[in-house]
Amino acid sequence: MPRTMFVNPFKSHDVSEFPGVLVPLDQATRRGSVSSQRRISLATSDQRESEKTTREDKSGEVPRRPDSEASSGVINHGMTIESLKAEIVADVAASDTDTPYDRKSKVINRALQDMGMGRYQWELFALCGMGWMADNVWLQGVALTLPQIAVEFGVSQTEVRYTTLALFLGLCIGASFWGTASDVVGRRLAFNFTLFLAGVFGLASGGGPNWIGTCALYACIGLGVGGNLPVDGALFLEFLPQTSGNLLTLLSVFWPVGNLIASLLAWAFIPNFSCPSSTPVGQCQKADNMGWRYLILTMGALTFAMFVCRFFFFHLYESPKFLLSRGRQAEAVATVYGIAHYNKTHTWLTEDILNQIGGDQEATGEDAKLSTVEIVKRSLSRFSLKRFAALFQDKQIGLTTALLWFQWMTIGMAYPLFNAFLPQYLANSGGGVVNDTSTVYRNYAITAIVGVPGSLLACYTVDLKYIGRKGTMAIATAITGVFVFLFTISSDSDFQLAFTCLEAFFQNIMYGTLYAYTPEVFPAPIRGTGTGMSSFLNRVAGLCAPIVAIQAGGSNPKAPIYASGGLFIAAFFSMLVLPIETRGKQTL
Repeated sequence: MPRTMFVNPFKSHDVSEFPGVLVPLDQATRRGSVSSQRRISLATSDQRESEKTTREDKSGEVPRRPDSEASSGVINHGMTIESLKAEIVADVAASDTDTPYDRKSKVINRALQDMGMGRYQWELFALCGMGWMADNVWLQGVALTLPQIAVEFGVSQTEVRYTTLALFLGLCIGASFWGTASDVVGRRLAFNFTLFLAGVFGLASGGGPNWIGTCALYACIGLGVGGNLPVDGALFLEFLPQTSGNLLTLLSVFWPVGNLIASLLAWAFIPNFSCPSSTPVGQCQKADNMGWRYLILTMGALTFAMFVCRFFFFHLYESPKFLLSRGRQAEAVATVYGIAHYNKTHTWLTEDILNQIGGDQEATGEDAKLSTVEIVKRSLSRFSLKRFAALFQDKQIGLTTALLWFQWMTIGMAYPLFNAFLPQYLANSGGGVVNDTSTVYRNYAITAIVGVPGSLLACYTVDLKYIGRKGTMAIATAITGVFVFLFTISSDSDFQLAFTCLEAFFQNIMYGTLYAYTPEVFPAPIRGTGTGMSSFLNRVAGLCAPIVAIQAGGSNPKAPIYASGGLFIAAFFSMLVLPIETRGKQTL
């Protein structure tokens, strides 16, 4: 439905609101690949056990998760319920899980695939990108304010690094809360309010009265912005046709754009509206040091503008897979209808088709009518250890979860150890050389510009046959670690700038792929929890980074950089043993 200023952003929908979008299954346009055609031709209407036996006998191999490398071209017109059921049964058999939810989620996958990419998905792509951009705007923006905060509030250049600890404390809480909350109360609330909180407290931070007060406001910013990455990535994936799966990797291009925006704003404001670097500690007055405040106010205004775009100019439908996992099957179907209506296309999906393939809707456990108190109690009960235990329900997913969490932790500390204090590293390049403020922020902006194409390259390489997600991540992570080490071998600022640019390029490839890979390996019922916990561990490790930088940097200024490079290399080795490659696989 076209978005207006007065549509309730949390409205539940019914199929009756979208007349004309339903077409009979046997007349529907279908999109897919040659591999899906082959599956359709081999499929029969036999029972599931017969289907398994037939596939194993013909191929001589154990079935694997089906490919989804389809082009968006039309391969077929129309399909019978028997052939659709056979295709879904074959897909479920190959994925080693068979529940009503699994079958119905694959039917919804098929329906979204047949509709293809449309206006709704592209607009959601841009809005989710804003969340990713806001995350790095603040992560880098706070780092860029450290030198000026130290001068204005009389804090040493070493102790001021604790400012990032406050931000990461908020990021930790935000990542864990919003990631899990999205599985409990839905994706829409988290999607809309994370940027609202970040924008409001961002504007407030521009008036920070002292160092402690500014740190507290930064922590509140982190509480809001910390939920963007786990929520937005999972949400976008659940609306994305399978043939457009690489767009999740492309979404990460907004992350270095956030770095670029913060860098350019800092270059414009801080050198021109700051106390001279030679100003004695305690003699820099607020009126003479407004550059970092202008930077923070501008970023706060940009973040709030992003919230306005999400809340008032786009109507987000609740994730159909979330609705399905909550037994709200009718609403899940209505969501698909709403997307089809918005995209001016058609769909064949009905509740009857879902029930014929996945079983009656009672099998998904639809909630009965409850009082408000009972609903609250039930919602709170879902924050149980059972939800986290599901992340280790079998050996493969358990090993993947453990390795991913290790990677998020190591990278979570390695990234801020180098990047959060990069303005300080660039300002004091070693050998007694102290670069002026304008040069420092110019070099930082150049680094941000060079890093942006990394995510674009990642979008291409993740779908290459012999590289995929795992190969792209591992190669980029190893190269990132190498360039971090190389940064320390010379005190020449131009030399350091060159290796910082190269490090930023491959770092964005690594992060872009990791952010895309993580939600792909978790089924939708635990996707928010899995990605949220990954992001939480990432933030916890980042929380420790300022402590490591202060303690280690006191004895050797290069020690934090060495630690960063070593952690990147450790993450590289763990990526080599990941058991699941999600390239060409369907998400549940």
